[in-house]
Amino acid sequence: MTSNIDDPIAEHGWTPVPLDADAIFQGKPYLHEPAPVLVKDIHFPSDDPLVARAQEYAKEQLPLQTYNHSMRVFYWATAILHQQFPSHAKALSPSTLALACLLHDIGTAPAFWTSTRLSFEFHGAITAINLLSSPPPSSTTSQAAEAVCEAIIRHQDLALGSVGVRAGTITLLGQVLQLATVYDNVGARAYAVHAATRDDVHRAFPRGGWEACFAGIVRREIAAKPWAHSTHLGGPDGELIANAVEGNLLMKAYE
Repeated sequence: MTSNIDDPIAEHGWTPVPLDADAIFQGKPYLHEPAPVLVKDIHFPSDDPLVARAQEYAKEQLPLQTYNHSMRVFYWATAILHQQFPSHAKALSPSTLALACLLHDIGTAPAFWTSTRLSFEFHGAITAINLLSSPPPSSTTSQAAEAVCEAIIRHQDLALGSVGVRAGTITLLGQVLQLATVYDNVGARAYAVHAATRDDVHRAFPRGGWEACFAGIVRREIAAKPWAHSTHLGGPDGELIANAVEGNLLMKAYE
């Protein structure tokens, strides 16, 4: 992992931006009309040893549907970052972005359902920072690990319709991760990614029943942990977010 010592804040996505994505997009479907970008056109930084370690861990721990979702999120996030926020795209490390996308749902791994009472984002963030900090990291990897941890903790601090929170700020990394996950999960901001990009990413990383898989994860977590942070979006039984996931019309054709 290379380091931009002149601006580590920008490199690892710590730049503060509004939490409310509607404010960022100014009520528009997109800031810049998206163009087609294919998987082959986007470099996934598996040549970075830290990313390779995280990718191997995600493959080992996550069901295929969740792993493929995490990979799709990287490609959605990259397309959104470069096409909607070009002023930030050159500074943000692709490795840090890849780490956040690979590990954002690591807390939903089957091994963690009965081993912790923590909400999945919080346990996932702890898992991620421990994974990325061992063996003892350099100052650069420490900054990446902390940025990823922050983004994972907050990746469900969002607003969907009338549900969720709007005030305050979030890191750029966290906002891009949110935009990519809600695009994949509920079809939010459908026009921010070109249809040709959507088709190609799904060919590379099929959904394989992701809607039912993730809706089941939400319901299962809230049933087992009625204090879980997912209740912030899903209500006491998880049905609000679970129904939104199952009603994702944008992605129905890929299921």
